[in-house]
Amino acid sequence: MTAMKVNNSPTRTIEPSADARAIDIIDQTALPHAYRRLRLATLEEVAHAIRSMQVRGAPLIGITAAYGVALALTEQADDTRLAATIATLTATRPTAVNLHWALTRMQAHLALLAPEQRAGAAWLEAGVIAEEDVAQCRQIGEHGLALFRPLVESGKLRRKPLDIMTHCNAGWLATVDFGTALAPVYAAFDSGIDIHVWVSETRPRNQGLLTAWELRQHGVAHTLIADNAAGLLLARGEVDAVIVGADRIAANGDVANKVGTYLKALAAREAGVPFYVAAPRSTIDFDCASGTAIPIEDRDGDELRVMQGIAATGQPAALRQLPADTAVGNPAFDVTPSRFVTALITERGSCPATTGGIQGLYPETRHA
Repeated sequence: MTAMKVNNSPTRTIEPSADARAIDIIDQTALPHAYRRLRLATLEEVAHAIRSMQVRGAPLIGITAAYGVALALTEQADDTRLAATIATLTATRPTAVNLHWALTRMQAHLALLAPEQRAGAAWLEAGVIAEEDVAQCRQIGEHGLALFRPLVESGKLRRKPLDIMTHCNAGWLATVDFGTALAPVYAAFDSGIDIHVWVSETRPRNQGLLTAWELRQHGVAHTLIADNAAGLLLARGEVDAVIVGADRIAANGDVANKVGTYLKALAAREAGVPFYVAAPRSTIDFDCASGTAIPIEDRDGDELRVMQGIAATGQPAALRQLPADTAVGNPAFDVTPSRFVTALITERGSCPATTGGIQGLYPETRHA
């Protein structure tokens, strides 16, 4: 797999500054209309970037938080500062377990060190987590490609190209590089497979527009669709497989992902189309027995009441489509029961979405 690019230049979503005093991110709230990089130099700026979805995607949220710890400890690194930093970042987003995984790892790594050692160790550990993410996403791509190849080689396809449907954005914008659900797509494309992606808009935040943007950057054929068109396309036989990412996978294989995922899983089951979930180890919550225990984030109602876009003048603009006092429900995620998931794809391979399947890939994390 080749590294992801912006305007043909290899690019990562997050990078530390040369002097270890800041981190540079892509402001994803500006996409797809503008590509803008931001420099974050304080804990408060990192927390805001996560809350406001300037950075988003479960793996990238965790990595950004790890770098946030390093930033916070650069000036002061006593126990009080460490605990306050972890608490501040933990409170930014409740559903994506990668955030809590990364912060727990950072705290465990730093707690036993002397305060004067913590800042340097934090920057090193955050960098290790970022590099692990890159390697894991590359491996997810190869394991997912192994599931795509039989669809191409068996002769069962009714047409060309291989038609894949996805939801939300689980590409390289949601990680450091390569992505989770899109990693197999990029691996297939790079290996010469004729592939096309049906991209759901994923309202109300429209992360599907981010997927379309990065697929275009890589040259992958794609078509953006309204979320509600997905069922029709599946019923017509125009989709060969659905693949999505995850914000948390319970120990029994239930999957929390961007709201609307569950409906695609139901439609895929009815159509007899495989439904894959791609995620790294950090997304699996072995302490969460089932999807019923996963907290679901409720976001501000103005994400539905107000639409963001570009005005006729070419400038960013907001359009109010509902009165400010209109009652709005805005759950950010839903839970797909494991029985609707054909396979989980991780850096260690693919497995059934069951307790036994997950434990087969991660025996060292079994619980009594």
